[in-house]
Amino acid sequence: MQGFRLDDFFDVMPMSLWLEDYSALYELFERWRAEGVVNFQAWLAEDHARLLQCAGAIRLVRVNRQTLELYGASSSEALMARLGEVMRDDMLEGFAAEMLALWSGARSFQSASVNYTLDGRRLDISLKGVVLPDRERPWDQVLVAVEDVTELHESRRLALSNERLARELFGQAPVSLWVEDFSRIKVLIDEVREQGIDDFRTFIDVHPEFVERCLSEIRVLDVNSHTLRMFKANSRAELLSRLADVFQEEMLTSFAEQLIDLWDGRLFQQREVQNRTLSGDNLYIHMQFSVFEGHEDDWSMVLVALTDITARKKAEAYLEYLGKHDVLTQLKNRSFYVDELSRLERKRVMPVSFISLDLNNLKATNDLEGHAAGDALLRRMGEVLNKVIDRPASAARIGGDEFMILLPRVDEDGARTVLTNLHRLIELNNQFYGGTNLSVSVGVATARHYEGLSQALHVADLDMYRDKRMHHAYRRADDVPPSKPDA
Repeated sequence: MQGFRLDDFFDVMPMSLWLEDYSALYELFERWRAEGVVNFQAWLAEDHARLLQCAGAIRLVRVNRQTLELYGASSSEALMARLGEVMRDDMLEGFAAEMLALWSGARSFQSASVNYTLDGRRLDISLKGVVLPDRERPWDQVLVAVEDVTELHESRRLALSNERLARELFGQAPVSLWVEDFSRIKVLIDEVREQGIDDFRTFIDVHPEFVERCLSEIRVLDVNSHTLRMFKANSRAELLSRLADVFQEEMLTSFAEQLIDLWDGRLFQQREVQNRTLSGDNLYIHMQFSVFEGHEDDWSMVLVALTDITARKKAEAYLEYLGKHDVLTQLKNRSFYVDELSRLERKRVMPVSFISLDLNNLKATNDLEGHAAGDALLRRMGEVLNKVIDRPASAARIGGDEFMILLPRVDEDGARTVLTNLHRLIELNNQFYGGTNLSVSVGVATARHYEGLSQALHVADLDMYRDKRMHHAYRRADDVPPSKPDA
């Protein structure tokens, strides 16, 4: 796979993206910790100015085109100059939750909040952020995705205001609305309760066919026109006749949770579910379920509002990918590598072999041919390592020209096999690409007990540096070094 950069996707993503610098917030948190702050939530609540101080420590770096369109801004500079109009006191509750997540050590956060466009229109938003790998200072890259859920909130508020307006809104609402009859499901659940069952979750775990039967008992009374467009149906009749294509196995787990909530008396629910269009496309959906007033006793009329969040899910997957991968080489990044080491030590997965790698000629390539040639060399290294390993093994770029292969449950012989394959693939790669050859210095070590992980890692690094010194010594002697043994 060819490498790509954050810039390649940032401006074209179909949702609002903000790249922000939280490094000053990180320093503020460190100062507060040094001053003895422990209960951060209570400490923030004591003084409203502390939350404003957090907000003031965040610097906006850039936004994408979708952000400018959403907020009605002519340029990034215009938006940045008027951020005080966009983010008012309405957002502080959600912002406090974000700060608490970061204070607690989370690398991501999410909240529901309120913003305003530059012409004063209120925006109900769903916000999710992720701390990207540090570039120069801790938290100096935070990517925030903002989803406009105003239409969904407005649809729900208006749909419940009065019947006539609700009927008109139902047909014209810009979200998918379904009126359904759950009365038969109410009867089935009551029958289970009458049998003396009190642990409903265990009951449906033992009887998964009950979930399928309840799903088949849903009677759809009506859908609006947006539903037909969303599910790519030509008519209401076509959609209702093909509900089995819409509600496939992917939704059984979420529907089981919906039944559990109904068993517990929760007649208003929200969750994310997965459906499919009639053309077979996956739809990721935010669902709101509520029993109409006056129908609480029999569930004969419920309103289901569905918002297509497929674009958001793709953006979340992209954010998650950025948090764990080096985008140039497509390998895992240093953050993943550190977490994986901790996991292996915690789980006491043994043995673990390490292969430490260093590109021998990256600096010379950058100096003589330019950084584009150096990047091409790194991408080729990523291609080789992505081919040489399979899960649960992993390969990570942990520095500019430094790489590490983690091989859980692989002993010395297995590590030699991987190393042999690595050299073979490097040779094939050099035959395929012209120009500068890939050349690596290698170190290998195996830990057989979890207490020895750090020592084995140290040995692999020392072995690699020894190999690198030999490589440079041969180059100075204008000689060709012999091939290093596989272990």
